[in-house]
Amino acid sequence: MKRKLDNTDTPAVAEDVPVEETPVAETPADETAVEEPETTTADVKKAADVPSFVSFTELALDPRLVQAIAQQKFEKPTLVQQKAIPLALNGQDLLAKAKTGSGKTAAYVLPVLQAILKRKQTDQTAFTSALFLVPTRELADQVAKAIGQFSAFCAKDISAIKLTDKVSDAVLRSLLSNTPDIIVSTPARAWHAVSSSFLSLEKLTHLVLDEADLVLSYGYSKDLEQIAASLPKSIQTTLMSATLTTEVDTLKGLLCRDPVVLNLEEKEAEGEGVSQYVVKCAEDEKFLLAYIIFKLKLVTGKCLIFVADVDRCYRLRLFFEQFGIRSCVLNSELPVNTRIHCIEEFNRNVYDIIIASDEHELLGDEDQTVEELEAEQAKAAGGDDAAAPKKKKRKMSAKRDKEFGVSRGIDFKNVRAVINFDLPTSSKSYTHRIGRTARAGQTGMALSFVVPAEHYRKHMPTTVETAEKDEKILARIVKSQAKAGKEVKPYDFDMTQVEAFRYRMNDALRSVTKVAVREARTREIRQELLKSEKLKRHFEENPDELQHLTRHDNELRTMRSQTHLKHVPEYLLPRDGKNALTPAQVGFVPLRKLDGKDRRKSKYYKNNKGGKTFKVGGSKGRNPLRTFKGKAKR
Repeated sequence: MKRKLDNTDTPAVAEDVPVEETPVAETPADETAVEEPETTTADVKKAADVPSFVSFTELALDPRLVQAIAQQKFEKPTLVQQKAIPLALNGQDLLAKAKTGSGKTAAYVLPVLQAILKRKQTDQTAFTSALFLVPTRELADQVAKAIGQFSAFCAKDISAIKLTDKVSDAVLRSLLSNTPDIIVSTPARAWHAVSSSFLSLEKLTHLVLDEADLVLSYGYSKDLEQIAASLPKSIQTTLMSATLTTEVDTLKGLLCRDPVVLNLEEKEAEGEGVSQYVVKCAEDEKFLLAYIIFKLKLVTGKCLIFVADVDRCYRLRLFFEQFGIRSCVLNSELPVNTRIHCIEEFNRNVYDIIIASDEHELLGDEDQTVEELEAEQAKAAGGDDAAAPKKKKRKMSAKRDKEFGVSRGIDFKNVRAVINFDLPTSSKSYTHRIGRTARAGQTGMALSFVVPAEHYRKHMPTTVETAEKDEKILARIVKSQAKAGKEVKPYDFDMTQVEAFRYRMNDALRSVTKVAVREARTREIRQELLKSEKLKRHFEENPDELQHLTRHDNELRTMRSQTHLKHVPEYLLPRDGKNALTPAQVGFVPLRKLDGKDRRKSKYYKNNKGGKTFKVGGSKGRNPLRTFKGKAKR
């Protein structure tokens, strides 16, 4: 348990090996491939021989857990649940790789709850049994809610708390004095509790790391090293991840004892998954196309827009406000309560558009960053002097939450489209961004704006530094998606039809100055801090008043207001309507149900008695004055 986290000495994860090539029990190729970075025949056989179950009732779970599962409307277990839950119930250490939205949370929460309930039938001693470690506060809140949902019918027997809120040591000591059965935390907060003697790990039976490939990337290596040294030898460990990286291999060696590794690959059904498109445009044309997409409703439903930094969040939001397009922002400067509430309201369909800054991007398994690649090319061309990359001036930045992350782990529900307004800096980060849509068998669309080299810094008010490498990053993205059997298609807007909207875009951008962005940013953070901290206790006592102060998409307003921009005059539209703006053969992907039926309701319905067909809202076109009937007063 005293092995140090050193990525440089860690062997790389082995390449995927199809299950049918191993001399063990066969598993359908389209269902699962089981392996571990240092694959052994015994481990593969253990995982491959795990019988799949059709329903949760076959697992001999506590009836209260089965009742909670039914309440959550889980019809049948997903692939990761079929394979992981039986292994975890048998006490086996586990490392499972499964795509986002595949049900990993239930796969590790249910076995832990089952073990605690089983122990309490014979032993009522109070001690902390399970520690769930996650990389971000948003994910900690999501996991804590999942625990509450699955333990809804046994809440008296299971207690769980999360330690991600910033509280004083006195409050922390008070929270842990009740010895909760389960603790959900980031590694930093967990180690602080342990080192302060508020939390004892001596009797811990279960350790779970969710999004394990992110934990080291978020700078938790020292915290994990110290936690690992304090763990009992008999602990059962579960690692869940969307990818098998060298970081995951390092954690496996540090925390696990002979784990079974599940590398689960699910083939998408025909028509499912993300349709990926890319638009090459100038820097100011990003704003033009975004305006057209949302104002003319080329994309309807819920959408996530990823931008490069916090300033970019507010610039785009202020730009949208000029046209009456409502949106809210999500970034690391906002209080954690605000961020969590914003995600909840988005999932409840209160907001349709979130503009998020993805500040913790990952290079993942990419061999080199773009800068390193350029340095090698320069060295080969011009010698050692040219090899040193240019140093960039460090900018003073506001205090941000390092435990913030939006592109991984968070369950954004029913996202119709993901728009990469600013392209990420790695193909790994791109994959995680587009994973926010097309979850749980649905369809979705990803649209990325790419700035060609000849257009970079041609429009200084809208430029961003990361756009300089867009074409090189796009090449990597196309290559990585091709390996996964997916295609990134070009999406060409008819710019001759779009040109009529350009002067309105320029009018709006002139109002979104640096001063306006800075003032809007400061004003919103001040307002959100007020909502988050000072009124938190008041809202707990008066929950009905919460709705009046927690809207996150209220207008920030620039100094120069242009109300005429909120309306689109008909003379700007093409003769053939908005369909003329985009190619006919490529359309934005509709969101459909799992059974393949469209979500749009029919305009007609049938009367079961007479078999007649009536139009919904049939009275809409009538003149109410001609059909009005009434009696005069006597």
